[in-house]
This record gives sequence, structure tokens and C-alpha cells, in this order.
Amino acid sequence: MPEITLEALATRLEAVEKKLASLTSSVVPAVRDWRSVVGISEENEFTRTMFAEMEAQREANRKAAREEVE
Repeated sequence: MPEITLEALATRLEAVEKKLASLTSSVVPAVRDWRSVVGISEENEFTRTMFAEMEAQREANRKAAREEVE
């Protein structure tokens, strides 16, 4: 088995990195960060109704939890 040199490893690593970069850019779609989409829903009657229903459900859950404790 031939001796592995640092130069040979560097060359092989460079080839692998290039191949990985080409595969990654063509196959994997860009990942959207959740922080870039938080708060983008427009305020309209539907969203106001939805938020009111969510708050009512949370309050019902809180009330039920308090009743269990008592």
C-alpha cells in the first residue's frame, strides 16, 4: 500500500469538497429561516378571529388547570 502524504490527502479533500459543493447546490433547496417569516400574515378579519379563538382556547385551558388544582 503506498504511503499517504499530506499533499495527497489535501488533493483528495479538495476534490471531495468540490464534488460536495456541486451536489449540494443542485440538489438541496435553500432552507428558509423561520425568523424571516414570523409576523408576515396580514391583519384582517380572519386573522383577528383566529387570534381571538386561540386566546379563548388558552384561557379555557388555564381555567381548567386552575380548577384541577383547587
